[in-house]
Amino acid sequence: MSAFLLSQLLIAIAIFFDLASFQFKSRRKIVGCLCIAGVLISSHFILLQQYTAAGLMVVAVARYFSSIFTTSKLVMLIFIVCSLIVTIFTYSGIISLVSCVGALIQTIAAFCQSDKNLRRLMIVGTSFWLLHNYLVNSPTAVIMEALFISSNLVGYYRFYLKPNLKTSTG
Repeated sequence: MSAFLLSQLLIAIAIFFDLASFQFKSRRKIVGCLCIAGVLISSHFILLQQYTAAGLMVVAVARYFSSIFTTSKLVMLIFIVCSLIVTIFTYSGIISLVSCVGALIQTIAAFCQSDKNLRRLMIVGTSFWLLHNYLVNSPTAVIMEALFISSNLVGYYRFYLKPNLKTSTG
């Protein structure tokens, strides 16, 4: 199996965890699923020789794991600095900047105390990753990010919009 096909298979598996993540209300369960997906996505980027994205996903796995236990702004700042360092040392053009912006927004999201704000920021950060994955020609990763945004929107609707619709029409 070629490295490209293996990378696409890893993303296909990661899709399951991404889709599951935002169907939970608990932010711990959300970020736990994102940890598992992050390991698979990082491996995918290594196989595609996209080292900025791979490094940022390794940082993301540590970030998601630590955010299960804390929403400390100091810890968030440490992960922001780590993402910037990874980007500086692996910089390979505009693609590196696109993935860095996505990672920085998702770092802020991961340390939000409410899952509502986490969801909103993840949509923005994921949009940058969707663009990144398009630019690196990873079709399964583009699909993954589109599904991730869709799953997030469905979860947001279920937990925040639908209850408001019931009370306003009831």
